[in-house]
Amino acid sequence: MASFAEATAIKALDSHTYLANFLDEWCIGSVPHGGFVTSCFLSATALHFSTTHAVRNQPHTITLHLTFLRRTSVGPARFSIRDVKLGRRTSTIHVSLTQGDNEAEPSVVGYLTQSNLRTEEGISLSTEWSLHPPPLPLSSTAQALKEGEDDNWILSPPLHPKFRKASQRTDIYVPRNGQLSPGMADEWIRLSDGGKFTQESLGFVVDQFPQIVEIYPGTEPPPPPHPGDENKKKADGKPNWYPTILLNLDVKKALPEEGVEWL
Repeated sequence: MASFAEATAIKALDSHTYLANFLDEWCIGSVPHGGFVTSCFLSATALHFSTTHAVRNQPHTITLHLTFLRRTSVGPARFSIRDVKLGRRTSTIHVSLTQGDNEAEPSVVGYLTQSNLRTEEGISLSTEWSLHPPPLPLSSTAQALKEGEDDNWILSPPLHPKFRKASQRTDIYVPRNGQLSPGMADEWIRLSDGGKFTQESLGFVVDQFPQIVEIYPGTEPPPPPHPGDENKKKADGKPNWYPTILLNLDVKKALPEEGVEWL
């Protein structure tokens, strides 16, 4: 089974056209996971700026806006890039994803802006902003969390894993006593094969979380306090599908070049 890095690998066809191959194990049902597709956009863009525009030294996507127009499918996927504005500090491109022979009807389109987060200079102002409610801390170490020994966090097994195949590729840990608010999803996440998250992984990470809507009455039975019991209760129900129709990223910080295990 392909790792995340292998599944999002991009091949250059020419200076502005790139090829990916969407795999079944990264799907929800028969449709490639929206966050996985987003990471392929980021990978194609990273390759474009490390080759065609290497001289600009703009390796990092700082903003992304994607619109999912049609369902994608398993198999080859072509990314066509149009340079919209190439600048000294930032550059913006338009990227269109097509599959099959119909290039006139893209499945996903988007704009991405590149810069270099490691060389960025400028003022930094304190706004006294903080997360609310405050995030629940780890009570131990990352290793203890992975082994299920943290007092505050617990592994949340994926719901309907045969349908939500992409969800099997990550381990998600949620507050042991339930989310601090019903309208939020607080989590620790890692790739289940031990791979590292890189800058291009962020598209997948932001679209991979316990479905918030499912804790509300009228969608599925309200969950009990413990995530393990919740998944047992819902396992026999009909899976819901939440298609990605729009995804935005605003990236303020670069991850280490070697990647990180946890986010």
